Amino acid sequence: MHASEAAPSRICSEAAQSASSIAELLDVMWERSKDATAQATTPASPSQLRLMYVVDRQNGIRMRAVCQMLASSPPNVSRMCDRLQAIGFLERLPCPDSGREVTLWLSPAGKRHLQRIREQREAMLHQAIHNMPVSERRALARGLAGLAVQLTAADGEEHSRPGAHSVA
Repeated sequence: MHASEAAPSRICSEAAQSASSIAELLDVMWERSKDATAQATTPASPSQLRLMYVVDRQNGIRMRAVCQMLASSPPNVSRMCDRLQAIGFLERLPCPDSGREVTLWLSPAGKRHLQRIREQREAMLHQAIHNMPVSERRALARGLAGLAVQLTAADGEEHSRPGAHSVA
């Protein structure tokens, strides 16, 4: 490998390590924001929040699609749904075109809960980004936009591959 080939590979590795470290820091921040909006009935686990985010993006999503997106078994997803439904954050309804399937919907209380968490997160991020020099903010915005495009494309490819969908 030539030196010119090693540099992009090294840069990709360093960027991936940095992104991973940022993701870990964001996880800690997200937990703090969840704690800041905590109520006695809020979901305690990150898995429950991930399920809520999936349903929020696609209200009326079929349970088996959620299982695929979370890479989790139907019994695990069903237990999470039981808990979320018990605290009033999720509704399960029969699928209109299949009596054997269930669709998931966030309740108004579930939507409000996610909104509070998102507002806390955004406030934390806004403050951190505000403290950065303008040139770094611009670079961050461009880099994150590019990363989002690539992650979205990779996610779409994974869901569109033959065999990528299993029946839940």
